[in-house]
Amino acid sequence: MAEEIRELIEKIRSEGIRAGEDKAKVIELDAQKRARQIINDAETEAKRLLSEARESISRAEESSGSSLKQAARDCIIGLKKEILTILNRITLSHVHKALTVEETGKLITHILKDCKAKDKGDVIVSLKKEDAEKLTNLLMFELSGELKKNLVLKPSEDIRGGLTISYDHGKSYFDFTDRALAEYIGSYIRPKLLEILKDT
Repeated sequence: MAEEIRELIEKIRSEGIRAGEDKAKVIELDAQKRARQIINDAETEAKRLLSEARESISRAEESSGSSLKQAARDCIIGLKKEILTILNRITLSHVHKALTVEETGKLITHILKDCKAKDKGDVIVSLKKEDAEKLTNLLMFELSGELKKNLVLKPSEDIRGGLTISYDHGKSYFDFTDRALAEYIGSYIRPKLLEILKDT
């Protein structure tokens, strides 16, 4: 009987991990799709802005000479900065929309189930106050008794979306906030965008 229970527990655990991994793959594919869309949007906007800048530069060069050439170069530098600012804003917006309360709950559940064997102390999850209130019941329903005991949901005024998670009573944490994820995605997109803008 005990052996059957162990097998049943192992089967449930395996299915839970597999389901979490499947969900993580879906989230990753969605993030890649969103990243491609962000790149396409940014490229389109960059081309439009650069086209306008080139026209402006061309008119300025015809009328003024070297002082206007310098001004035009400054304009392009400013435009590049503005394009990167737009990229950051678009990326953050897409990530923030993707981190719904439900997706955040699934992410927390997946992380906790995946790491329960390795970590024995309290797991402190900090997130937006409204999300913490909504997730309390959801997580308490979905998580097993042992994981419930170790989970501390902590509202944070500094978090707009997503979460941070700490395994050492808040001394250090992993940052899955919308801003951190947008920065992470941006670190892959910015070089491609800068390559497009390099010869302008």
